[in-house]
Amino acid sequence: MRLINAYLKAGMMEGGLTEQRIAGTPQGSPLSPLLSNIVLDELDKELERRGHSFCRYADDCNIYVKSEKAGKRVMASIVKFIEGKLKLKVNQTKSGVRRCSEVKFLGFTLLPEGGIRVADKIIARLKAKVKEITRRNRGVRFAQVIKELNDMIVGWTNYFNLANKWLSDFAHLDGWIRRKLRCYRLKQRGRRYSIHKFLTGLGVAVKTSWNIVMYSQGWWEMSKKTGVNQAMNLLWFSQQGLQSLKLRMTV
Repeated sequence: MRLINAYLKAGMMEGGLTEQRIAGTPQGSPLSPLLSNIVLDELDKELERRGHSFCRYADDCNIYVKSEKAGKRVMASIVKFIEGKLKLKVNQTKSGVRRCSEVKFLGFTLLPEGGIRVADKIIARLKAKVKEITRRNRGVRFAQVIKELNDMIVGWTNYFNLANKWLSDFAHLDGWIRRKLRCYRLKQRGRRYSIHKFLTGLGVAVKTSWNIVMYSQGWWEMSKKTGVNQAMNLLWFSQQGLQSLKLRMTV
């Protein structure tokens, strides 16, 4: 209790000055989920007593029933329990009765047959992060870009490896990431002659290499050329140390 009290009364740093906290908990601290687990333990017990299938993380809870009618009935009774007995306020804008395939929970979407996939919004965030790391005007070494991608891929797949559906999507994402990296590497080479020497050094025929550098409209188009894909192929990326989303998700 002393620790909780100290957390709640800890000041806030704003503009280099410490201000008194009058409401809420420190952002990013472990106190909020801790208090949620203490206060909502009674909710867990109530759901267990009723025999419901549910999953709760801090103050975010999903309850699974067989029909929309049952969902509306259960939601009404649980809201009454939370607001009446626990004296807590339910966020009505975030709460509702939905099909499980329409809901994102902890980054996952549960499918009707019981499969688990990564939620669409999480995939979009992943792609946004990859775009940021592989931004062609960053001016950092290629090895550093690979390292940053690997750090992200390892952490991301460690969390999301519970997913067991739609795994073919990760093969497409791997291909997209490799293409972004090809763009980055070609841009690093800069001039046409430098790109030509780079490609021929990786085994591309001289004539093919000149055709690539002379007749491509931009880095993105150049990155999809057959010769570029043959030069910077799977083996080449493996030698650079690039991790694979698909392989890590299926291990």
